[in-house]
Amino acid sequence: MAANKRLLVLPGDGIGPEVMAEVRRVIDWMDKRRHVTFALDEALIGGAAIDGAGNPLPDRTMELAHAADAIIMGAVGGPKWEKLPFAQQPERGLLGIRKQLSLFANLRPAVVFDALANASTLKLDVVKGLDIMIIRELTGDIYFGEPRGIETLPDGRRKGVNTMTYTTDEVERIGRVAFDLAGKRNKRVCSIDKANVLETTVMWREVMESIKGEYPDVQLSHMYVDNAAMQLVRNPKQFDVIVTGNMFGDILSDCAAMLTGSLGMLPSASLGAPDKTGRRAALYEPVHGSAPDIAGKGVANPLATILSFGMMLRYSFDMVEDADRIDQAVQNVLNNGMRTADIMEPGKAKVSTDTMGSAILAELDKLAA
Repeated sequence: MAANKRLLVLPGDGIGPEVMAEVRRVIDWMDKRRHVTFALDEALIGGAAIDGAGNPLPDRTMELAHAADAIIMGAVGGPKWEKLPFAQQPERGLLGIRKQLSLFANLRPAVVFDALANASTLKLDVVKGLDIMIIRELTGDIYFGEPRGIETLPDGRRKGVNTMTYTTDEVERIGRVAFDLAGKRNKRVCSIDKANVLETTVMWREVMESIKGEYPDVQLSHMYVDNAAMQLVRNPKQFDVIVTGNMFGDILSDCAAMLTGSLGMLPSASLGAPDKTGRRAALYEPVHGSAPDIAGKGVANPLATILSFGMMLRYSFDMVEDADRIDQAVQNVLNNGMRTADIMEPGKAKVSTDTMGSAILAELDKLAA
């Protein structure tokens, strides 16, 4: 069968290759059982690219990225490369591919599976049933604003400068992503800013207000970022869709991740704007890092990466039924008591990375029967 979808696989560093191997097994399953064939390219990014090509984001990787219908990545970084100059560190590869592909919308669901509700450090009644979507603007804000850098003043003191900046069109496009998604969920958007202190976010709030009329069925509210951080651990179920800027989103999404009990369970999607044909650049990755301390031991949790592949099916290929099937397979495996080390509970079955992958395939077989 001719491949009708081209994927770029970026295993990356640490546990990235191990968890990506389990995604490849799911892709093979889909080829055999769902008759969906993917053409796969693989390339280097992060520390592996530094070692293999002397650059955290080689030109060949970007060539393949531009040609792909979607990209799935493992993780980047590790102590091996921490002493390299800032511009040469593995994380520059991830930031670079986001910027070059204009992946402006980062979707990070924080979902608590019933079987893992007790794994959260918060009380069961606070987190059980939690389902939040955090939408983080990804290509602007203080991470990319100019001027930036470190300078030495005439008196010998050093001064560090980073600039928070947004334009109205950047805020409008991320706002519309939030409203569109909320319209398919519970129809509530909470926009997070710091409009009592930062002029940039005064404008952010004004723009959000200006576009809400396009979505009469969606309720818009606003919250300061410090209060939002508190509310996420106080009453997280008050939120449906959260939309915010790059820096605030970076912090809040990690906070929300721990509501679920483990970073090893959380997927993410980074999306670009659709072109005239409706095609959009997209990169999917687990929220967890490269975890070099457990790399090569066969104990990493592959579920976040498998769920990221499910998000790819949903948002890049409109394969909703297959995405739902993957989500259900993960839920079934957890309900059956299988756990990797990061989500281990007393009385449950501790399994390896590949055993968890095999369990997912077995559940997919049952669901497709």
